[in-house]
This record gives sequence, C-alpha cells and structure tokens, in this order.
Amino acid sequence: MVPILLVLLLVLILFGAGFAVKLLWWIALAVLVLWLLGFLVRGTTAAGGRGRWYRW
Repeated sequence: MVPILLVLLLVLILFGAGFAVKLLWWIALAVLVLWLLGFLVRGTTAAGGRGRWYRW
C-alpha cells in the first residue's frame, strides 16, 4: 500500500510541477510580446529621434 501511495504522490508532484512550468512559459511569452510591442511603438523625441521607452 505504501509504494502505491508514494507513486501517486510522485505523480501529483510531477503533474503540479509540469503545470507550473507550462504556466511560466506562457507568462514569459506574454512578457516578451509586451516588451517587443513597447520597443516597436516607442515615441519620438522633440529632435525627431527615437526616444527611450524605458525609464532606466
């Protein structure tokens, strides 16, 4: 009985970790798209050049 419970616990842990990793990949993809959009639609400066879209 104990080996079956250990295997089930391992399956639950691996399933949870797999779901978390997949979720992190989707979050990383969304951040990348937002970063690229911010890079492409940045405004121009008064001199006509491209301004920085970030604050640092």
